[in-house]
Amino acid sequence: MTFDDKRLNKYLADNGFCSRREADRLIEAGKVTVDGRVAAIGERVGPGARVMVGKQPIGATGDTVYLAFNKPVGLVSTTDPREPDNIVSYINYPTRIYPIGRLDKDSEGLILLTSDGNIVNRILRAEGRHEKEYEVTVDRPVTPDFLDRMSKGVPVLNQVTLPCRVRKTGTNSFNIILVQGLNRQIRRMCEYLGYRVTHLRRIRIMNILLGRMRPGTSRSLTKGELDTLHRTLNETSPRGGNRR
Repeated sequence: MTFDDKRLNKYLADNGFCSRREADRLIEAGKVTVDGRVAAIGERVGPGARVMVGKQPIGATGDTVYLAFNKPVGLVSTTDPREPDNIVSYINYPTRIYPIGRLDKDSEGLILLTSDGNIVNRILRAEGRHEKEYEVTVDRPVTPDFLDRMSKGVPVLNQVTLPCRVRKTGTNSFNIILVQGLNRQIRRMCEYLGYRVTHLRRIRIMNILLGRMRPGTSRSLTKGELDTLHRTLNETSPRGGNRR
Protein backbone atom coordinates (compact mmCIF):
# COMPACT_ATOMS: atom_id res chain seq x y z
CA MET A 1 0.00 0.00 0.00
CA THR A 2 1.26 3.48 -0.89
CA PHE A 3 0.31 6.91 0.43
CA ASP A 4 -1.82 7.51 -2.66
CA ASP A 5 -3.88 4.32 -2.32
CA LYS A 6 -7.55 4.72 -1.41
CA ARG A 7 -10.46 2.44 -0.71
CA LEU A 8 -12.30 1.42 -3.86
CA ASN A 9 -15.66 2.77 -2.69
CA LYS A 10 -14.05 6.16 -2.02
CA TYR A 11 -12.34 6.03 -5.43
CA LEU A 12 -15.71 5.58 -7.15
CA ALA A 13 -17.27 8.39 -5.10
CA ASP A 14 -14.36 10.78 -5.65
CA ASN A 15 -14.65 10.24 -9.38
CA GLY A 16 -18.31 11.23 -9.26
CA PHE A 17 -19.75 7.85 -10.21
CA CYS A 18 -21.92 7.21 -7.14
CA SER A 19 -22.02 7.39 -3.35
CA ARG A 20 -19.77 5.17 -1.23
CA ARG A 21 -22.78 3.15 -0.08
CA GLU A 22 -23.89 2.53 -3.67
CA ALA A 23 -20.26 1.70 -4.57
CA ASP A 24 -20.21 -1.01 -1.90
CA ARG A 25 -23.42 -2.47 -3.35
CA LEU A 26 -21.91 -2.51 -6.85
CA ILE A 27 -18.70 -4.13 -5.58
CA GLU A 28 -20.62 -6.74 -3.60
CA ALA A 29 -22.68 -7.53 -6.71
CA GLY A 30 -19.47 -8.22 -8.64
CA LYS A 31 -20.01 -5.37 -11.07
CA VAL A 32 -16.69 -3.60 -10.38
CA THR A 33 -13.35 -4.75 -11.74
CA VAL A 34 -9.81 -3.59 -11.00
CA ASP A 35 -7.19 -4.32 -13.64
CA GLY A 36 -9.46 -6.93 -15.22
CA ARG A 37 -10.43 -8.90 -12.09
CA VAL A 38 -13.58 -8.72 -10.00
CA ALA A 39 -13.02 -6.36 -7.06
CA ALA A 40 -13.61 -7.16 -3.39
CA ILE A 41 -15.25 -5.10 -0.63
CA GLY A 42 -12.63 -3.06 1.22
CA GLU A 43 -10.11 -3.29 -1.60
CA ARG A 44 -7.71 -0.39 -2.10
CA VAL A 45 -6.58 0.99 -5.45
CA GLY A 46 -3.59 3.11 -6.34
CA PRO A 47 -2.72 5.56 -9.12
CA GLY A 48 -2.85 3.96 -12.54
CA ALA A 49 -5.33 1.24 -11.58
CA ARG A 50 -7.84 0.41 -14.33
CA VAL A 51 -11.22 0.52 -12.57
CA MET A 52 -14.43 -0.29 -14.42
CA VAL A 53 -18.10 -0.59 -13.50
CA GLY A 54 -19.48 -2.94 -16.11
CA LYS A 55 -18.01 -1.65 -19.35
CA GLN A 56 -17.58 1.93 -18.12
CA PRO A 57 -14.06 3.04 -17.16
CA ILE A 58 -13.83 5.16 -14.02
CA GLY A 59 -11.25 7.86 -13.44
CA ALA A 60 -9.73 7.48 -16.89
CA THR A 61 -10.38 11.03 -18.03
CA GLY A 62 -7.69 12.81 -16.05
CA ASP A 63 -8.19 15.91 -13.93
CA THR A 64 -11.15 16.44 -11.62
CA VAL A 65 -13.71 18.89 -13.02
CA TYR A 66 -15.06 21.89 -11.08
CA LEU A 67 -17.42 24.14 -13.04
CA ALA A 68 -19.37 27.30 -12.30
CA PHE A 69 -22.49 27.53 -14.46
CA ASN A 70 -25.04 30.32 -14.92
CA LYS A 71 -28.25 28.29 -15.04
CA PRO A 72 -31.00 29.84 -17.16
CA VAL A 73 -34.66 29.68 -16.14
CA GLY A 74 -36.18 26.44 -17.39
CA LEU A 75 -33.30 24.04 -16.75
CA VAL A 76 -33.73 21.36 -14.08
CA SER A 77 -30.87 20.64 -11.66
CA THR A 78 -30.81 16.88 -12.22
CA THR A 79 -28.73 14.28 -14.00
CA ASP A 80 -31.82 12.21 -14.85
CA PRO A 81 -31.84 11.72 -18.64
CA ARG A 82 -35.62 11.20 -18.54
CA GLU A 83 -35.91 14.94 -17.82
CA PRO A 84 -35.53 16.62 -21.25
CA ASP A 85 -34.36 19.89 -19.69
CA ASN A 86 -31.77 18.35 -17.35
CA ILE A 87 -28.74 20.50 -16.65
CA VAL A 88 -26.12 17.87 -17.51
CA SER A 89 -27.42 17.24 -21.02
CA TYR A 90 -27.60 21.00 -21.61
CA ILE A 91 -23.95 21.53 -20.67
CA ASN A 92 -22.90 18.36 -22.52
CA TYR A 93 -19.51 18.19 -20.80
CA PRO A 94 -17.24 15.44 -22.19
CA THR A 95 -16.83 13.73 -18.78
CA ARG A 96 -19.36 12.73 -16.12
CA ILE A 97 -20.33 15.68 -13.90
CA TYR A 98 -23.29 16.44 -11.70
CA PRO A 99 -24.66 19.48 -9.85
CA ILE A 100 -23.82 20.32 -6.25
CA GLY A 101 -27.25 20.94 -4.76
CA ARG A 102 -30.16 22.39 -6.67
CA LEU A 103 -31.52 25.61 -8.12
CA ASP A 104 -35.20 25.32 -8.93
CA LYS A 105 -36.47 25.37 -12.50
CA ASP A 106 -37.97 28.86 -12.21
CA SER A 107 -34.74 30.39 -10.85
CA GLU A 108 -31.50 31.32 -12.53
CA GLY A 109 -27.92 31.94 -11.55
CA LEU A 110 -24.89 30.23 -10.11
CA ILE A 111 -24.71 26.48 -9.62
CA LEU A 112 -21.57 24.38 -9.25
CA LEU A 113 -20.99 21.09 -11.05
CA THR A 114 -18.18 18.63 -10.46
CA SER A 115 -16.82 15.15 -11.04
CA ASP A 116 -15.54 15.12 -7.43
CA GLY A 117 -18.06 13.10 -5.43
CA ASN A 118 -16.22 13.75 -2.17
CA ILE A 119 -16.71 17.50 -2.23
CA VAL A 120 -20.48 17.41 -2.77
CA ASN A 121 -21.49 16.29 0.71
CA ARG A 122 -18.90 18.59 2.28
CA ILE A 123 -20.46 21.64 0.61
CA LEU A 124 -24.04 20.55 1.25
CA ARG A 125 -23.48 19.50 4.88
CA ALA A 126 -26.02 21.51 6.90
CA GLU A 127 -23.77 22.09 9.90
CA GLY A 128 -21.21 23.78 7.66
CA ARG A 129 -23.51 26.83 7.40
CA HIS A 130 -22.04 27.71 4.00
CA GLU A 131 -23.35 30.97 2.55
CA LYS A 132 -25.41 31.32 -0.63
CA GLU A 133 -26.41 34.79 -1.86
CA TYR A 134 -29.43 35.71 -3.98
CA GLU A 135 -31.01 38.70 -5.72
CA VAL A 136 -34.80 38.59 -5.47
CA THR A 137 -37.66 40.60 -6.94
CA VAL A 138 -41.19 40.30 -5.53
CA ASP A 139 -44.67 41.49 -6.53
CA ARG A 140 -45.11 44.04 -3.72
CA PRO A 141 -43.02 46.81 -2.13
CA VAL A 142 -40.41 45.53 0.32
CA THR A 143 -41.12 46.94 3.80
CA PRO A 144 -38.99 47.15 6.97
CA ASP A 145 -41.31 44.62 8.62
CA PHE A 146 -40.82 42.18 5.73
CA LEU A 147 -37.02 42.49 5.98
CA ASP A 148 -37.09 42.05 9.75
CA ARG A 149 -39.28 38.95 9.66
CA MET A 150 -37.31 37.37 6.81
CA SER A 151 -34.03 37.91 8.67
CA LYS A 152 -35.27 36.42 11.95
CA GLY A 153 -36.74 33.24 10.45
CA VAL A 154 -40.01 32.14 8.86
CA PRO A 155 -41.98 28.88 9.31
CA VAL A 156 -41.19 26.71 6.28
CA LEU A 157 -41.64 22.94 5.84
CA ASN A 158 -42.42 22.31 9.52
CA GLN A 159 -39.46 24.29 10.81
CA VAL A 160 -38.37 27.89 11.26
CA THR A 161 -35.65 29.02 8.87
CA LEU A 162 -32.31 30.00 10.33
CA PRO A 163 -31.54 33.70 10.80
CA CYS A 164 -30.18 35.27 7.61
CA ARG A 165 -28.97 38.59 6.25
CA VAL A 166 -31.46 40.58 4.17
CA ARG A 167 -31.21 44.09 2.71
CA LYS A 168 -33.47 46.11 0.45
CA THR A 169 -32.06 46.86 -3.00
CA GLY A 170 -35.07 48.49 -4.68
CA THR A 171 -38.76 49.18 -4.23
CA ASN A 172 -39.68 45.55 -4.91
CA SER A 173 -36.29 43.87 -4.58
CA PHE A 174 -33.89 42.61 -1.93
CA ASN A 175 -30.63 40.71 -1.43
CA ILE A 176 -30.58 37.69 0.88
CA ILE A 177 -27.75 35.51 2.21
CA LEU A 178 -28.77 32.05 3.45
CA VAL A 179 -26.80 29.42 5.35
CA GLN A 180 -29.22 26.55 4.65
CA GLY A 181 -30.86 25.12 1.56
CA LEU A 182 -34.44 24.04 2.09
CA ASN A 183 -36.54 23.20 -0.97
CA ARG A 184 -37.64 26.45 -2.66
CA GLN A 185 -36.77 28.18 0.59
CA ILE A 186 -36.87 31.84 -0.49
CA ARG A 187 -40.10 31.40 -2.44
CA ARG A 188 -41.74 29.66 0.53
CA MET A 189 -40.51 32.34 2.96
CA CYS A 190 -41.94 35.09 0.78
CA GLU A 191 -45.23 33.25 0.31
CA TYR A 192 -45.65 32.92 4.07
CA LEU A 193 -45.39 36.71 4.35
CA GLY A 194 -47.84 37.33 1.51
CA TYR A 195 -45.30 38.02 -1.26
CA ARG A 196 -44.74 36.26 -4.58
CA VAL A 197 -41.28 35.97 -6.09
CA THR A 198 -41.19 37.19 -9.69
CA HIS A 199 -37.44 36.82 -10.25
CA LEU A 200 -34.73 34.98 -8.34
CA ARG A 201 -31.04 34.77 -9.19
CA ARG A 202 -28.24 33.18 -7.16
CA ILE A 203 -25.08 35.26 -7.38
CA ARG A 204 -22.72 33.55 -4.92
CA ILE A 205 -21.96 30.16 -3.37
CA MET A 206 -19.41 30.51 -0.56
CA ASN A 207 -16.47 32.29 -2.21
CA ILE A 208 -17.55 31.57 -5.80
CA LEU A 209 -19.17 34.54 -7.58
CA LEU A 210 -21.47 34.53 -10.60
CA GLY A 211 -19.88 37.73 -11.87
CA ARG A 212 -20.60 38.64 -15.49
CA MET A 213 -21.22 35.13 -16.79
CA ARG A 214 -24.02 35.05 -19.36
CA PRO A 215 -26.97 32.68 -18.78
CA GLY A 216 -26.21 29.26 -20.23
CA THR A 217 -22.41 29.62 -20.00
CA SER A 218 -19.93 27.84 -17.73
CA ARG A 219 -16.32 28.21 -16.66
CA SER A 220 -13.77 26.21 -14.69
CA LEU A 221 -13.07 27.36 -11.17
CA THR A 222 -9.71 29.09 -10.79
CA LYS A 223 -6.92 27.72 -8.62
CA GLY A 224 -7.48 30.58 -6.19
CA GLU A 225 -11.20 29.82 -5.93
CA LEU A 226 -10.52 26.13 -5.35
CA ASP A 227 -7.83 26.81 -2.75
CA THR A 228 -10.19 29.08 -0.79
CA LEU A 229 -13.08 26.63 -1.18
CA HIS A 230 -11.06 23.68 0.13
CA ARG A 231 -9.62 25.76 2.97
CA THR A 232 -13.12 26.79 4.08
CA LEU A 233 -14.39 23.22 3.88
CA ASN A 234 -11.45 21.99 5.96
CA GLU A 235 -12.14 24.64 8.60
CA THR A 236 -15.79 23.57 8.89
CA SER A 237 -15.12 19.83 8.74
CA PRO A 238 -16.52 17.90 11.73
CA ARG A 239 -13.41 15.70 11.71
CA GLY A 240 -10.93 18.38 12.47
CA GLY A 241 -9.87 21.97 12.13
CA ASN A 242 -11.83 24.88 13.50
CA ARG A 243 -15.38 23.69 14.19
CA ARG A 244 -17.04 27.02 13.93
